[in-house]
Amino acid sequence: MAKVEIKRGDIFYADLSPVIGSEQGGMRPVVIVQNDIGNHYSPTVIVAAITARIQKPKMPTHVGINSEYVGIEKDSVILLEQVRTIDKQRLRDKVTHLDDETMRRVDHALQVSVGLLSQTNKHNNGDRRTVHTKSSNQSKKVDKSAKK
Repeated sequence: MAKVEIKRGDIFYADLSPVIGSEQGGMRPVVIVQNDIGNHYSPTVIVAAITARIQKPKMPTHVGINSEYVGIEKDSVILLEQVRTIDKQRLRDKVTHLDDETMRRVDHALQVSVGLLSQTNKHNNGDRRTVHTKSSNQSKKVDKSAKK
């Protein structure tokens, strides 16, 4: 691929093969979720796989995208639980760039996926903990009433 500027929120086709197990693979669209400084200087990028198989169960790590609005072939779902680092050589054609509102939904789903934002979760030992993230200042409040 010729030197193309890569920006957070861009959708590219990428060759994600080979894969192991349940990883998303093959030639498919991906959204760039890495920051733009990393996109500029690093030989790799962090991406989330996109699938057109919308019959997958709706999860809080999924963001739906409309094909007509975004400019892709089919209505699809960004799978923020399928995030991986790939070499830029895996990127092919740039498809489009996501709008700010869709990227806000991507950011939220990504926070849920990596455990930075969640609702009350029951841990294996039965403790209940709540983590809240305030979008205005990104401060965290942890419910300390849970027994350790």
